[in-house]
Amino acid sequence: MIFPLVWRVLPGPTALKVIELLVLLVLLVFVLFTWVFPYIAADILPPPDGTVDSTPRP
Repeated sequence: MIFPLVWRVLPGPTALKVIELLVLLVLLVFVLFTWVFPYIAADILPPPDGTVDSTPRP
């Protein structure tokens, strides 16, 4: 698994490792939401339909 490998590679005592893992997790989520997910959505999802039907209905 990847988690034990990351835990062994991180320097410092246990409390510092927990803080480092939280920072890495926040950075990972930031990168995913900023660059990865928009890039994927632009390729997979169709463009949004920006038109609104303004004709009144009887």
